[in-house]
Amino acid sequence: MSEVTAEQAHLLVHNVFLNLLRSESRTTRSVLAAAPNSNLDYRPDPCARSANELLRHIAGGDNLFLKTVIDGAFVPGSVKVPEDTKTPQQVAEWYEREHEKNLDAVGKLSGEQLIRIVDFRGAFQRPAWFFLQMGLVHAVHHRGQLSTYLRAMGGKVPAIYGESYDSAEAKKAGQPVV
Repeated sequence: MSEVTAEQAHLLVHNVFLNLLRSESRTTRSVLAAAPNSNLDYRPDPCARSANELLRHIAGGDNLFLKTVIDGAFVPGSVKVPEDTKTPQQVAEWYEREHEKNLDAVGKLSGEQLIRIVDFRGAFQRPAWFFLQMGLVHAVHHRGQLSTYLRAMGGKVPAIYGESYDSAEAKKAGQPVV
């Protein structure tokens, strides 16, 4: 990997990542909120996470990667959705608040802070800014998993990258778009 200077990292984060992460977080929030309150124990396979586990993993994980950049350390389990946050809507609201707060904190980091080397579970070490990209890929991956659960749970799939079947049908019926 070629070395990125502090100035380049600052420009990359402020001119690319922050806007991209804000945009993607709105989509993530809509997928989290689309999960119905019932059937949260749904899992498509015994070895898969339940919908509730996946909801919490996405919300916590997305914020964990931001905190990794802020704190300069990857600490699994350090960011968790509070236990009293029960419904998908509550998880989505917690996610939105925490994510915005953490994005604001990332936006205040210096270039030097963004190039600090962070260890990822002893597997590799990368500059802090790299974990913004890693967190985005993680969120998109798990958001895709959760979106495949929604119909089986009795929910509707919101628009993600363009209309979904459900959002198009709601639009045709003059209902609020999911």
